[in-house]
Amino acid sequence: MRFDILTLFPKMFSSPFQESILGRAIEKGLVQIRIVNIRDFALDKHQVVDDTPYGGGQGMVMKVEPIARAIEWVKSEDDSARVIYLTPQGRPFDQEKARELVSHTHLILLCGRYEGVDERARELFVDEEISIGDYVLTGGELAAMVLIDAISRLLPGVLGSDRSAIEDSFFNSLLEYPQYTRPFDFRGSLVPEVLLSGNHLAISQWRRREALKRTWIRRPDLLAKAHFSPEDRRLLEEIGVDESMEDCGLRDADCRVRLSTKSQAPNKK
Repeated sequence: MRFDILTLFPKMFSSPFQESILGRAIEKGLVQIRIVNIRDFALDKHQVVDDTPYGGGQGMVMKVEPIARAIEWVKSEDDSARVIYLTPQGRPFDQEKARELVSHTHLILLCGRYEGVDERARELFVDEEISIGDYVLTGGELAAMVLIDAISRLLPGVLGSDRSAIEDSFFNSLLEYPQYTRPFDFRGSLVPEVLLSGNHLAISQWRRREALKRTWIRRPDLLAKAHFSPEDRRLLEEIGVDESMEDCGLRDADCRVRLSTKSQAPNKK
């Protein structure tokens, strides 16, 4: 899969793409990343890429001409490339969106800066806009890194085991179950016995229950997107009346009551 990143600050990307899983994926040729400096497409000798906004106001706006020329240069090689603008005004990025984008072979990621880009760049050249959260960053470069990492993990061969991506948090709209490794006993805190039992069915059931439980406590909004088996619904009913969660501090009492009622509702149909 190929990514072209359009940015004013290309040096920001030098290290992240050389490390760990993504670095190995690039070495194997599974992922191709090219950094495109928007300044190289400026129309004047001073490489001016921004200007004051019409109508007044604070800050600077990225000019449409350099952006247009950069996008057209990339698309001259592959007109099917999808252009994504990283902006707080975009659709929230999540695992579902990552699975959708991995179906494309070539993405162009436009990183905004300052007060954003000239609206004509968005209207004429951008296919979709994506946000990685409701907070303000200095620019779209960090957001581009997030997208590339999340999408690349879903490509066959990028992870050591393709099941790793399937079992990741959010893949099935659930948070991941708790993980443990040696030692068995750390200052009196023990690894759950079921994980040492060798009973793969029992381990699988425990992990599913813990994933449901953790999601119910920490991100109940995700449950609305999940697909439940009859066994899942039974576990959710158990979780809904589990008093051990009362002291978790992650949900207020009223929220726990509402979630408990909701989790049991499917069994009343």
